[in-house]
Amino acid sequence: MEASWLETRWARPLYLAFVFCLALGLLQAIKLYLRRQRLLRDLRPFPAPPTHWFYGHQKFLQEDKMEKLEETVEKYPCAFPCWVGPFQAFFFIYDPDYAKTFLSRTDPKSQYPYRFMTPCLGKGLLNLDGPKWFQHRRLLTPGFHCDILKTYVDMMAHSVNTMLDKWEKICSTQDTAVEVFEHINLMALDIIMKCAFSRETNCQINGSLDPYVKATVELRKIIFYRMYNFWHHHDIIFKFSPNGHLFQELSKVLHQHTEKVIQDRKKPLKAGMKQDNTQKKKYQDFLDIILSAQAENEDSFSNADLRSEVNTFMLAGHDTSAVSLSWLLYCLALNPEHQERCREEIRSILGDGSSITWDQLGEMSYTTMCIKEMFRLIPPVTSISRELSKPLTFSDGRSLPAGITVVLSIWGLHHNPAVWKSPKIFDPLRFTKENSDQRHPYAFLPFSSGPRNCIGEQFAMLELKVAIALILLHFKVTPDLTRPPVFSNHIILKPKHGIHLHLKKFPKC
Repeated sequence: MEASWLETRWARPLYLAFVFCLALGLLQAIKLYLRRQRLLRDLRPFPAPPTHWFYGHQKFLQEDKMEKLEETVEKYPCAFPCWVGPFQAFFFIYDPDYAKTFLSRTDPKSQYPYRFMTPCLGKGLLNLDGPKWFQHRRLLTPGFHCDILKTYVDMMAHSVNTMLDKWEKICSTQDTAVEVFEHINLMALDIIMKCAFSRETNCQINGSLDPYVKATVELRKIIFYRMYNFWHHHDIIFKFSPNGHLFQELSKVLHQHTEKVIQDRKKPLKAGMKQDNTQKKKYQDFLDIILSAQAENEDSFSNADLRSEVNTFMLAGHDTSAVSLSWLLYCLALNPEHQERCREEIRSILGDGSSITWDQLGEMSYTTMCIKEMFRLIPPVTSISRELSKPLTFSDGRSLPAGITVVLSIWGLHHNPAVWKSPKIFDPLRFTKENSDQRHPYAFLPFSSGPRNCIGEQFAMLELKVAIALILLHFKVTPDLTRPPVFSNHIILKPKHGIHLHLKKFPKC
């Protein structure tokens, strides 16, 4: 009688390995099933939009249509659960009382979006938590003191004027349609390099061929795609995908750019110059302060920490400013009465704009209200997230367990019809002192709130005021109605195909 195949020497180990793998797979399936059932139970008190059992709300998230979110906010008051695949759910909130409860806690940032950014950015203020985040925040805060920000005004004005010179050559005295976002993006990069790193660049002359700019644009698209494609949450699957390969190549471009900035500043120090020699400049820039922090805290502030903070500030500092100014110009182009009122205010303060000072910028009250209304209507950063370290109970008594990722939808909050009357209308008078005092303190959060609010808020506001003042003194802007902008929510809310505006230069007096 023939022996069973299981009795052969080679077959038995294979059979045992097969049974072992089958058991592991079954255990994993049971674990995922129980996870889904637990999430369904925990989120039952909160109604949600219709969802596919396997894909969840993935299509809704990837469509990039902010109008869909507005409809959801109106239909589901306060909050709703959002599924990414069958086993991962996030809890979106957009109610001021919910936001207050959420931001008054010290839950760690959700690693869900940030773990996809870490390979290209490293771990800086954006994605650190705990004592290390607090240490970095304390060390870097002096870089945003008003005495330092005041020294940036002239440099910002110089970069803006470089862009305006380009526009003058394009437009002359004719009314010309221009895609402004590309120009503004390069101008913002020029500003951040000059102010934060004392580095002169030719990026406004080199244009869109700048490899750093191209790399940041593509990286953002890949990260956003990965966030809402649950198959690519697995590092191995993503690494061997075409997007994963491209991600690694683009990350190298970012790292090389950052390393060059750091090493170019360190060379004089290695040559024998002391760190204190930075005081010979009119001011200490952001890089000076980071290098000083590293020199004083060598054991706790490594070279990797240095690169991460430079990466983070370089990318976040230029990107959000560029998007904000572009949307501000678009809002003013669509609302010529507010544009003209800003221009009149700016002319009464600056004259012809040949000089511009810190104190003058503080007098632009109506222009500041227009900037705030732009942040309400089109917030460049549309959401922030935290992972609950302990259960959370909202003001209406409904609760969430520990471990849930909560997403504060800033877009949803700023467009919530229960908070803002006619939320789609551009109305700067919402931000008069009287109206602001009557509003819920957590109804307007473009820079978040609490201890983890945006460290660069004052820098961003300064740059916007300088740029919009000089632009409106030189040009009248109107929308190109044949090419309206389309939102692209790739982490930052960008115009998918740019912003096309008609620019008409004012004749010189």
